[in-house]
Amino acid sequence: MNMALLNGLYIITDGSTGNLLLEKVEQALRGGATIVQYRDKTSDAARREQEARDLKSLASAHNALFIINDDVALAKTVQADGVHVGREDSALATARAYLGKSAIIGVSCYNQLPLALEAAQQGADYIAFGSFFPSPTKPHAPRASLEVLHAAHQQLSVPICAIGGITLDNATSLLANGADMLAVISDVFNAPDIAHQASLYRDLFQQS
Repeated sequence: MNMALLNGLYIITDGSTGNLLLEKVEQALRGGATIVQYRDKTSDAARREQEARDLKSLASAHNALFIINDDVALAKTVQADGVHVGREDSALATARAYLGKSAIIGVSCYNQLPLALEAAQQGADYIAFGSFFPSPTKPHAPRASLEVLHAAHQQLSVPICAIGGITLDNATSLLANGADMLAVISDVFNAPDIAHQASLYRDLFQQS
């Protein structure tokens, strides 16, 4: 797996389904998104598997990575590039054992640098911090600071993903403090022109 792709605009699906989901993600990929995370907490297993397969094909066609949120079994079934897990003690080890050495495993560490250092030591391929700003998706999420991000950038040897309320207006501060990836939902998928909005994020990375 090309770990160099763990950089850039990291889009997380917004709850859309079917053709609308695929259309939105394709636009974001055309605009320059480098990573797609499929996040769907519903119980419709057949639909979720089909959407995951379709999204994996889309991401591959655009040379982007495809990550599944929290569902290790689905990630293995559709041969996703990896999975993103929470802070549960066994999540990282379980995912690695199930998906193998080549899978990309990202871990949410919220605002906790010690947790991130431990996850990296245990083999996480990237670390996510956030929420950095008020987030409509997770309004009660723990708030992370730029100071934590900066310290993580100095101490971690794996890529860092920032998440939570990110917009084009505040993204620069995250890149300046060491974020390698920006995970965005609303500011991309709610834009009138998704491809154009994604391209503006791509430009930020090229300028930084």
